[in-house]
Amino acid sequence: MEHQPRKQANCLGCRLAHALEPIHIVYENDWVTCLLDINPFNAGHTLILPKRHYEEWTDLDKYTMERVTNAASLLSEALKQMYMPAGITICQNGGIFNELTHFHMHVIPRFEGDGFSWSEPLHAHETETRLAATRTRFIEALKEARFS
Repeated sequence: MEHQPRKQANCLGCRLAHALEPIHIVYENDWVTCLLDINPFNAGHTLILPKRHYEEWTDLDKYTMERVTNAASLLSEALKQMYMPAGITICQNGGIFNELTHFHMHVIPRFEGDGFSWSEPLHAHETETRLAATRTRFIEALKEARFS
């Protein structure tokens, strides 16, 4: 499949993915640019940005999605060799939590006691009844998603 990068001039993520801003690239191919986060959680904290402009994980075509996940695996292996972390966290933030308004994935080496944590939710944990209802809604939504 031919890949034609499409970028948006007003998108910081596009400018980073095409090295139009000062960045520290650790890996790059025709589909993605992997660079060190300028405000790393731990040393080696890396971002994977597609060279095409996408905002959400669900916007990625299957070829770009495959290249992003391949890059995450490659970076994870390199980080394990470099730092021997206790683990690797791979995540991405969508919607209002995507500060670049350009899809990007974080690959973060993790160490015991590094302070990284999920905060407790503002509401009570789901009860068994609520979990069952959520499961039913999920199953229905997934059926609709398969046929849309």
